[in-house]
Amino acid sequence: MMVASVLANQEESVSTPATEPSAIEQTAADAADTSGASAKASPRTTALDGQPVTPPVGGRRPSAASRSGRRTLMDRIDSFLSKLSTRNNFWHRVCSMIWLPYAFRSGIQMKQLDQRTFTAVLPFRRFNKNWYNAMAGAALLGNSEIAGGMYVFAACGGDYTVVCKHLDYRFLRPCFGPAVYKITPREDIESLVKSRAEFNITIDMEISQKITKPGGREKRVGKCAAAFHVTPKAQHKRKRSRRV
Repeated sequence: MMVASVLANQEESVSTPATEPSAIEQTAADAADTSGASAKASPRTTALDGQPVTPPVGGRRPSAASRSGRRTLMDRIDSFLSKLSTRNNFWHRVCSMIWLPYAFRSGIQMKQLDQRTFTAVLPFRRFNKNWYNAMAGAALLGNSEIAGGMYVFAACGGDYTVVCKHLDYRFLRPCFGPAVYKITPREDIESLVKSRAEFNITIDMEISQKITKPGGREKRVGKCAAAFHVTPKAQHKRKRSRRV
């Protein structure tokens, strides 16, 4: 009787179908559910091509033009006007009349002597004179920044912004005629521009009174050193897109 009951119990355990999943199957199902929930909750961090996807900053995505690096219509207009202002003295005066009225009133003009030396001539007109009929110190000082900035801007092109960081002017003697600024850079500006990065450059200027009479002697009236910070406009654009 005991043997018969044991055999009956074994047959019942073999013939009874499994109604509950095994421990391994339950663990795999739980893992699949967990991974699916986390995939829905967390954003996708990689694109279909395997490249990382940058999450939006401040809840807003940057524009398509800023993401692709393409220049907008305003960028092209700004670059065109910047290059036009350095083409010749005529267009420089036209642009100065709108955006730089002090340079327009003073009448300063840029000339190139050789590959590395430029001059800027400040005319001896009423706007630049002081009360005792000499070139005003404020005119000599203010146009030093304009002359150095014009040289750097012409060398860099319209894709850069130029800001004067430091200006050191030393007055030597009064100026009773047109002032000539002889501009010489300390660093190699061409290699700095080719780097496509922001940089600092120092400009040395010797200011002398222009010779107006035959056989006259040139008189040095001042010395100036100006430091400029040059930044690509594309870098400003990237910073603005990160703040948006």
